[in-house]
Amino acid sequence: MTDSAFAFMPYPHVDVPRAASGPLAGYTFAAKDLFDVAGYPTGGGNPHVLAMSGIKTLTAPTIQRLLDAGAELVGKAHTNEMAYSMSGKNAHYGTPRNGAAHDRIPGGSSSGSASAVSNNLCDFAMGSDTGGSVRTPASYCGLFGLRPSHGRVSLANTQALCESMDTAGYFAREAKVFGLVGECLLGEDPAPLPDVPKMVISEALFGLLPAASLDALAPAIARITECCGPLEKLQGELPSLTDAYWAFRYIQGREAWQAQGELIEREGLALGADVAARFAWSKAVTDEQYNDACALRERFAAHWKELLGDRVLVMPTVPDIAPLLSARDEEIEETRRISHHLLAISVLCRTPQLSMPLTMKDGAPLGISLMGPVGSDLSLVKLAVKIAGYTS
Repeated sequence: MTDSAFAFMPYPHVDVPRAASGPLAGYTFAAKDLFDVAGYPTGGGNPHVLAMSGIKTLTAPTIQRLLDAGAELVGKAHTNEMAYSMSGKNAHYGTPRNGAAHDRIPGGSSSGSASAVSNNLCDFAMGSDTGGSVRTPASYCGLFGLRPSHGRVSLANTQALCESMDTAGYFAREAKVFGLVGECLLGEDPAPLPDVPKMVISEALFGLLPAASLDALAPAIARITECCGPLEKLQGELPSLTDAYWAFRYIQGREAWQAQGELIEREGLALGADVAARFAWSKAVTDEQYNDACALRERFAAHWKELLGDRVLVMPTVPDIAPLLSARDEEIEETRRISHHLLAISVLCRTPQLSMPLTMKDGAPLGISLMGPVGSDLSLVKLAVKIAGYTS
């Protein structure tokens, strides 16, 4: 089986119209199978949803924006089922191949998008990120990946998971392409960073990592420092990441059930065991748990805004490299839980975060992230491009 079969849904090819010229002319891309594209169905990682989809007649405006910039759509990429997982494994369709570490999972839920880019099947790919679904596979597959400020990139005509936390993000192998796509999708920043932004690092966040991950990330931190100047140490006590994790879980769970629960029960969708368990848990989230979690989200975001101000935070993307394909489901779920203590920060704060592929550990990629203020997305992308191209 080819790498293409692992990354893409096996839909008949559609020649989707695109502009003859533009800033992305000559570049190819894939779209996660949550985005509607005229001429294709939208399956959302579930065969039953695919069967009910029919062929779409409208294209999601975010995909259309890329087509209007001259980019060529080469296919729709696999996703974890209902976008409600981070492993990359799909009980119905299998696991897209991690192009940077074939013996390891690609991460998800934007698994096919990351697989397509990391296997050189296209230049960039659209994904979505609710709780880490771009940033995690970006780290695992050695890619640049952006989760934008909430609401910055349109999710119209896109299958929803969690309305107040869903975002449309993207992957690229090359810094130049990452920058070009950012300019196309993001437009001008409402809150641009200065030419030389102040940058900080949190010892507490890096302290969550295994010692071997810290050692592996040291050269990446040194490169950022050489390029951008000394990193200030973040002062002040961090809000509880455990409380934040549970707030994220309750909000995601309640809104995921609101988005998909009626369909799941009405149609009796056959879900993979892990996704079925997640939706069953989501159904049980109470009004009190949800409301308390929303209130904690506001306090958490305000605390971080006071800590960071208009500075850029250098932080781990995830604690470690991708688990092996042979890892037990329980191990992958534990990795997901630990990772969310880091990934949930920008989700709850609604801030942009991007992962950069600057280092390796045990022969596999390990990303490092930049998180900026709300509305600084394009500035953050340009900063990542600068760091990636820096030579001492």
